[in-house]
Amino acid sequence: MINALLAQLDTVLLYVFAISALVGAALMLVLRHPMQVAMALISTMVFLGGIYGLLGVHFIAAFQVLIYVSAVMVFMVYVIMLLDVRDASFMHRFSQWKLPGFAFGTLLFAALGYGLLLGVYSVATASASFGLAQFAAAFLSEYWLQFELTSVLLVAAVVAALAVMKGGKERDRG
Repeated sequence: MINALLAQLDTVLLYVFAISALVGAALMLVLRHPMQVAMALISTMVFLGGIYGLLGVHFIAAFQVLIYVSAVMVFMVYVIMLLDVRDASFMHRFSQWKLPGFAFGTLLFAALGYGLLLGVYSVATASASFGLAQFAAAFLSEYWLQFELTSVLLVAAVVAALAVMKGGKERDRG
């Protein structure tokens, strides 16, 4: 039994890192305190670095940990420390968008589940196996632009959050 597990260790670790990254991403949505959200984001990024390492892209894995986890997250934690965490607006759990958000989340998970079932079915019926090495090659050759666009969207989200925060404080004063 242990030999079979060791033979599939990369697949088991891939699932562990993927589930851990998803749990960290879900925690970012439900935690209240900004510092706890930042810690969940850090753990998610570390697990994504582990996934990149398992895919054989050690250079991207190292940059994921060195640049995103250390540099970007230090910047974000610095911004959180500049916020007034005693402000009561951080303690508001939900807004008027709770019901539409729940409906959209349900549709999203249904679509993801449907896609996963189709993917599992197509992999089960395919004659050639698609392993970790083939996925890494496809990721680096075809999907590198989407990976970089994600980082641009992260920067845009930080700028938007700072603009919303500044606008809210000016509205409270006036």
